[in-house]
Amino acid sequence: IARDAQNILLIGSDTRSGDNSKYGRDDGGSQRSDTTILLHLAADRDSATAVSIPRDLMAEIPSCHTPDGKTTKKQFAQFNWAFELGGTACTIRTVEEMTGIRVDHHMVIDFNGFKDMVDALGGVPVCLPEEVNDPIGKIYLPAGSYEVTGNQALNYVRVRYQISDNGDIGRMKRQQTFLAAMVNKAVSAGTLFNPPRLVKFLNAGTKSLTTDPGLAKLTGLFEPAQEVRDIGLGKVQFLTVPITAYEPDPNRLVWAPVAEQLWDRLRMDRPLGPNLDGKVITAADKPPSSPGPSDG
Repeated sequence: IARDAQNILLIGSDTRSGDNSKYGRDDGGSQRSDTTILLHLAADRDSATAVSIPRDLMAEIPSCHTPDGKTTKKQFAQFNWAFELGGTACTIRTVEEMTGIRVDHHMVIDFNGFKDMVDALGGVPVCLPEEVNDPIGKIYLPAGSYEVTGNQALNYVRVRYQISDNGDIGRMKRQQTFLAAMVNKAVSAGTLFNPPRLVKFLNAGTKSLTTDPGLAKLTGLFEPAQEVRDIGLGKVQFLTVPITAYEPDPNRLVWAPVAEQLWDRLRMDRPLGPNLDGKVITAADKPPSSPGPSDG
């Protein structure tokens, strides 16, 4: 196992409490992880790999402590239940036990934090082949290639069914493309090389970020951002853990056997290999069109 590699768990919270109430009903403060990404920074800081873990993945969730002091039982359940049952700590334990990878740091970001970081970059380019009219989610986006900021950016990564007909899987691929475009914009705009601009970008995130003590201050975020700024855009990779349908319930997922190869390579800090790197989106890629409903 590579000792100098860093693994950061990025958790998108779907909480509707407080300032996030405009995105849906607050059901008493409960929340589940809307998006979870394991970011692996290679020991030599020559590459970075971000792996999306589906919220609908069936997983062994260990016994966890709840915020009110109770203890949950170990159970086989939907992955994003871990965050609702035991918060960040339970999600980290679930990921570590599933993958065998130690999580060094974590970040939890809510809707407003995401918007602020996009706005600090001045927008992120997207490409939609057709307009989105989602009255349920109250999401409306015009067709075309353009840069999104604020609510438009958030709506683009949140919409589940209007752009592609494969629900969360299509949404994860869109989120990966969007994050790749964010990295590209940060590098091409010189944000990572300009300390004042980088501080502004990180400060936008820290307003709505919850992190571990090692990243709790702005300086804690500044150091890893400085470390990865020289990574080539082609070596900043985004992919989804290989998955297959869960036979008892076609609406749920389980890992495909090749997923073990992915986790093994990240544990050993090795390149992904031919079985995996064909499914990668890199930050060097231009934003492709989001698939239409007929594309699946």
